[in-house]
Amino acid sequence: MLVLTEAAAEVVKSVTSTPQTPDETGLRIVSSASEPGDPGALQISAATGPGENDQVIEAAGARVFVEPQAAVYLDEKVLDAQLDDQGKARFTLGTQDTGQI
Repeated sequence: MLVLTEAAAEVVKSVTSTPQTPDETGLRIVSSASEPGDPGALQISAATGPGENDQVIEAAGARVFVEPQAAVYLDEKVLDAQLDDQGKARFTLGTQDTGQI
């Protein structure tokens, strides 16, 4: 299962927690792949809740919803993130076994 770093949890909370968003809001990760086992391009967007069959990952108050095809690719991965000078989120993936990001 995908793991979020502390920094990623903070970024997810910062981009999904506004006075206008429901408490259940999180980031949803989907795969654009057309072939099973191929991750294709991963897309991240805000979502008010998980899709059907999504994995729900909660860490330090952050919520991430991972659609099933993306979940296969993201198994044993670590999601890290940071905000740039303009406040734009930048996400990176590493592997859990090496801890590299």
